[in-house]
Amino acid sequence: MNRTWSPSWAIPRASLLPTLEPSEPYGRHYDERQRVTSSRPRDDKLDNKTIRHVRSVTMSSRNIHEYGELFAKYLEARKAIFLDKLGWHVSEADGMEFDQYDTPQCRWIILHEYGEVLGGARLMPTTARCGIYSYMLRDAQKGILPDLPRDVLFFEAPVEHSVWEATRFFITDDVSAKRRFTIRHLLFNKMIEAGVAHGATHILGIVPYLWMRWSRPMGVTATPIGAKFEIDGTQSQAVLFSTGTYEA
Repeated sequence: MNRTWSPSWAIPRASLLPTLEPSEPYGRHYDERQRVTSSRPRDDKLDNKTIRHVRSVTMSSRNIHEYGELFAKYLEARKAIFLDKLGWHVSEADGMEFDQYDTPQCRWIILHEYGEVLGGARLMPTTARCGIYSYMLRDAQKGILPDLPRDVLFFEAPVEHSVWEATRFFITDDVSAKRRFTIRHLLFNKMIEAGVAHGATHILGIVPYLWMRWSRPMGVTATPIGAKFEIDGTQSQAVLFSTGTYEA
């Protein structure tokens, strides 16, 4: 995907991380209504009855063996969402979806109930390396991911131990409409908690542009750090979350 858009303003990396405040006035490409700061998801918005039997796992290559078939079910759920439903150009084998970022350097956050996967997310440190790959947003900026634009960020992709990237955030279709808000909220809470446990002060990633609509009722806000772009008919945007106000 070739795009030539370039902003008339710039945010120096040092000013964006960790304060999230630009040093120059916003230009015409910035919507002032989007100027929001990250905040901790409010636990009092969680419906405890809805999640009474839901369990959360932060899985690594070291502890996969402790959870039986859960990791395979998680990859199967990813296939059902990202390949079967959304039609993304992703890899698949034996009914499971995976890519070059599923390495021992990442962490998988999985929600499950009675052994069935309800949702998941993947965290990757921005210091990660595996062959020619690092992490998704940086690799897009380097031009080695053809399905993502190179100008996905307004600034140079960070390589910092305190900055992690979130990808493959999903809720399965088996979660009823009545429960989706609470399950999504819990998954976001657990993702932030896992990031904090690994020293993350910021988490960045690509979200659907409609994120702002359904995240605000959860008390979750983020700073847009890239222009809107389209992938497979979906409007998306890179955003940055601060974990600084989260109390693990």
